[in-house]
Amino acid sequence: MTTSVLICITHGSEEIEIVTTADLLVRAGIQVTLASANEDGSLQITASRGMKIVADIPLIKVADEPFDAIVLPGGIQGAETFRDSPLVVEKVRRMHLDGNIVAAICAAPAIVLEHHQLFPLGNMTCYPSMKDKIPASKWVDRRVYFDERVNLLTSQGPATSFDFALKLIELLVGREIAGIVAGQLVLPNGINDYLEDKPSTHTHHE
Repeated sequence: MTTSVLICITHGSEEIEIVTTADLLVRAGIQVTLASANEDGSLQITASRGMKIVADIPLIKVADEPFDAIVLPGGIQGAETFRDSPLVVEKVRRMHLDGNIVAAICAAPAIVLEHHQLFPLGNMTCYPSMKDKIPASKWVDRRVYFDERVNLLTSQGPATSFDFALKLIELLVGREIAGIVAGQLVLPNGINDYLEDKPSTHTHHE
C-alpha cells in the first residue's frame, strides 16, 4: 500500500517548509496531498513571502481520509490559521489518536500543538525565538526531534526542512530510502548522516 502524507497549507504558510518537505517525500515515493485550510475552501494560497502555491484539494474533503502522517508547516500567519481552524486541530488530534505521525515545523509546534495541548507528554522543538511558548521541561534544542513515545516529529525552521523531511521519510519508509533521497540533494556537511554511518565520521571529544 502506498504511504501517504497530508500537508496542510494556508495563507501565510512558509514556502520553503511546504515545498522542501513535499519535494523530498515525493522523491521517496510517498504520495503527498497538499490540502488547503483556507476558510473559504479556495485552493490557491499566498505563502509567507508572497509566493503563490496551489493546493490539491480543500482540507474538508480529505478530513476523513486515512494518512500515515500529517505535516503542519510554519509561518506565523499560517500557523495562527491552523490554530484557529477546528478542522485542522481535529484532524491532528485524530491522526495522533490513531497512532499516526504528527509532524510540525517552525512556528507550528508552539502556536498550534502547544496552544491546544495536543501533546501534553510530547517533547518538541520549534522556531528558537518561540521556545518561551513551550514549557522548559518539554523543549528540545535540536534541528529535528522525534518523540517516539507519541509519534511527534518537530523541527526548527526553513533551513531545517531538509532534516525534517529526511527524518519523516526514514520513519515512514525506512533509513535506506532516506539515504537514497539524501544522496540526490548535495547537502552541506552536517545535515546528512544517512550516507556514512561509520563511527569514524563523527568526532568524539573525550
